[in-house]
Amino acid sequence: MNINVRGKHIDVTPALREHVEKRLGRVTRFFENLKEVNVVLKVEKERHIIEVTIPINGMTLRGEEASTDMYASIDMVVDKLEKQLSKHKEKLKAYRSTAFKDELIPAYNGVNTEERLVRTKQFTVKPMEVEEAILQMNLLGHDFFVFTNADTEKVNVLYCRKDGDYGLLEPAR
Repeated sequence: MNINVRGKHIDVTPALREHVEKRLGRVTRFFENLKEVNVVLKVEKERHIIEVTIPINGMTLRGEEASTDMYASIDMVVDKLEKQLSKHKEKLKAYRSTAFKDELIPAYNGVNTEERLVRTKQFTVKPMEVEEAILQMNLLGHDFFVFTNADTEKVNVLYCRKDGDYGLLEPAR
């Protein structure tokens, strides 16, 4: 796993880099196939802030913590990320253990697909630029976002790709 550490208004000393790498190394026990972790260390006024971004299987986990001590901020963000990763991995396990049972695959055993629809949700589709939609999707922590494109005035679907980039589904004109 490659841990990219950079500083903003702070020198990343070898000791600080070593502490980040050591603490974030614990994250690998959850996902062995992690390729990279991006870390930004910042100092704003008297706050020591750490931002960690981890791309995982087309999703992005993000953690941010701040305190008066950079080492404490690092420890807090690692604890937060471990909880997020553990929760994510448990959801994957639960999905994998149930998704492939015959009774849950309607296409193969003749079960009506409507029986799997468990919730319908209505929402307001707000006109916005694509960049704002990306921010909204990331703030919500979703892997897709439906919005009205302010440029085309058509409903678009923004989604997070497996490679960590974004995709946009637009209706044909």
